Amino acid sequence: MRLGEKLRYLREVEASLRGLPRAMTQQELARAIQSELKASISQSYLSQIESGARPHLTNTTRQILAKFFKVHPGYLVDDPEGYHAELMSEARVLDDKLDLWLVSGAERFPRDPELRKALLALARHPQSRQCLLLLESLIDTPGLIERLSEVLRPANDGAHPALRPASRASAARSEGVLPGAARGSSGPRAARGPKRRGKEKVR
Repeated sequence: MRLGEKLRYLREVEASLRGLPRAMTQQELARAIQSELKASISQSYLSQIESGARPHLTNTTRQILAKFFKVHPGYLVDDPEGYHAELMSEARVLDDKLDLWLVSGAERFPRDPELRKALLALARHPQSRQCLLLLESLIDTPGLIERLSEVLRPANDGAHPALRPASRASAARSEGVLPGAARGSSGPRAARGPKRRGKEKVR
């Protein structure tokens, strides 16, 4: 992966963490660095890095960007030719490709900020592949998604209707536990029956 691609990826993830509905622009990045780190990197300089016009960073710039994005300074370099095949494990190569795929996918859902944020958070996780494998296990466990939804997101904000757990009242009513359910002869009407019959005998 080229340095410019890494910087664009980091801007995407940083935007998600800050709650932005889109990627953080180069100008916004420059302003944030100035405001939060009291350091200066111009928008034009960032543009040259991402376009490949400036393939190498000064040590000072690398340290500033690494501190801002909270990554190791050694990450902010071009990966050399053959680096994946010779120096990285197959799992690491897969993780990098998966992260880029997740970031790209997040951009396809601009009108669903919660989904976009979730995809970007997954991409930033150091073990994104393991997270997806764990998700498969959660889905395959009957009822677990619904129970987790109740505990972690009790308001069900943004939840897809298919994942919203049925209310306990609805479930109880369907089982005939709460008033209003069909309970055979039990219930208010059944209780009033004998009284009417009693009055008829008096007559």
